[in-house]
Amino acid sequence: MVRPPLVQRTPINAHSDPLFLALPPLLRRIYLNRGISQSNQLDKKLSSILAPTGLKGVEQAVDILLVAFQSRYKIIIVGDFDADGATSCALAVLALRAMGAADVDYLVPDRFRFGYGLTPAIVDVAASQNPHLIITVDNGISSLEGVAAAQAAGIKVVITDHHLAGAELPEADAIVNPNQPGCDFESKNLAGVGVAFYLMAALRARLRLLNWFDTENIAPPNLADYLDLVALGTVADVVPLDKNNRVLVFQGLKRIQAGRCRPGISALLRVAKREPAGIAAADLGFAVGPRLNAAGRLDDISLGIECLLAEDESVALALAEELDTLNQERRQIENGMKEEAILVLKKLRIGESGRLPWGVALYNPGWHQGVVGILASRVKELHNRPVVAFAPASAAFQNTEPDADGEIKGSARSVPGFHIRDALEAIATQNPDLIIKYGGHAMAAGLSIKHKDFKLFSAAFDKQVRLMLTESDLRGEILSDGLLSASELSLEWAEILRNEGPWGQGFPEPIFEGEFELLQQRIVGEKHLKLVLSRADSNCVVDAIAFNVDLKVWPTDYKHALLAYRLDVNEYRGKRSVQLMVVSIQAIDKRQ
Repeated sequence: MVRPPLVQRTPINAHSDPLFLALPPLLRRIYLNRGISQSNQLDKKLSSILAPTGLKGVEQAVDILLVAFQSRYKIIIVGDFDADGATSCALAVLALRAMGAADVDYLVPDRFRFGYGLTPAIVDVAASQNPHLIITVDNGISSLEGVAAAQAAGIKVVITDHHLAGAELPEADAIVNPNQPGCDFESKNLAGVGVAFYLMAALRARLRLLNWFDTENIAPPNLADYLDLVALGTVADVVPLDKNNRVLVFQGLKRIQAGRCRPGISALLRVAKREPAGIAAADLGFAVGPRLNAAGRLDDISLGIECLLAEDESVALALAEELDTLNQERRQIENGMKEEAILVLKKLRIGESGRLPWGVALYNPGWHQGVVGILASRVKELHNRPVVAFAPASAAFQNTEPDADGEIKGSARSVPGFHIRDALEAIATQNPDLIIKYGGHAMAAGLSIKHKDFKLFSAAFDKQVRLMLTESDLRGEILSDGLLSASELSLEWAEILRNEGPWGQGFPEPIFEGEFELLQQRIVGEKHLKLVLSRADSNCVVDAIAFNVDLKVWPTDYKHALLAYRLDVNEYRGKRSVQLMVVSIQAIDKRQ
């Protein structure tokens, strides 16, 4: 485990809010470090979320949906092949059916046959079912050709998306996206499932005004019942947890913890060996989300959607077990690809210094298109620099080189301070024929290039990273919330902090630092370091674990170490205790 620089966060100044000032000093410090200084910023009541009326295009989308409802038209949801897309699709299908839509179905493009989004090819498949309306979820903002194909076929299109818009918008009948030009919606960080939730909320409000539910003798659905899906998709898509998203995730977590969630989510937690009552947001991101994503990466995300739609617990569990098997297969493929990437990285090291390019582009003809995004994330985490990993576009798993003009598809992951989607736009502007298509967010993006242009892209990508970052940015840093007192290094505070979240992207879980005596050290699970620690200023003895340590260094003969860590609750055989989750560890030599 390499130790990046440890830097204490800089808090903002507190306002004279008596409720905020009444918080325990540790909580005040943590929240001030995250830019929060007023109690209303901590309000997690569902009533505190933003109203859907601020979303540009939502009223036009509702108008179109009303015609489909009243005329009993067929509606097809076109989703994406990740966890956000799966939860968005399930939520839209469930909510529309519950509100009385006569005929609702869904389609998700096979990533290996159709590619991403509403393409003309997937429109052809949808058209064979004679729909009146296509609703995209978690995609569509860049689907110019697909929307044109749908309209040529006489199919109306409502786009719901959250990805950044390009220079040209598709000519859809309505677009609901907080990141489209001219949208004043305060939270630009909604996941795709959040946008779908807001459209369903606006639709239900209009149906109530029209007495639809009374006329149809339907009980109006409680949309809060779908917040488990919203929480899962929001966390899994790693969007920033601003105030609005924190409320949505918190409310969804509460429902999951209380056992009031979709049978599919319960089943996914079960196969991941997580108890619903004790889960945190991180469990959705690291345990449930990857199992849903595995279907879209290796097979067909419809398996994940059907798991989320299932009403019968035994059916949901059988589907969850299939997803778990796919996730194990995904891990095996990922491990092999990671070993191959290490060999490629050795060849990329430049000059006598052996330094990597600032922007790393990797390609292997045998890599799996569905797993390159995870590979890019792993390499980014190891070397703290933007990474794009490419695989052949023509097949799910292909060990032969494509033709020079054949496409390769890349998945990009970024580091703080480098907006990856804007960087791709800059590269495309400077090199008009280089990138076939691209799209994404600040921290993640996708793109396609010709196989023959890989080296050209690699050079352009490295150049763009050097323009936008400094050398110090590549070193990375761990932002610390400072020291904990002996009394704060406790199970009580571990539980308080777990419940004070949800923590996640843009609202990180607290990290503390401190010097400890190493009472015991041993390797578990082949590469993880299990520790027993004590502090000189107290009689406290605490367990800790550091994952993926450098086995050439640990265990060590040194008896002291500086740690950056998170407080966590460890439960074993019914006993709960505090445990430190080590983020970085540096041995201290006190023998001199």
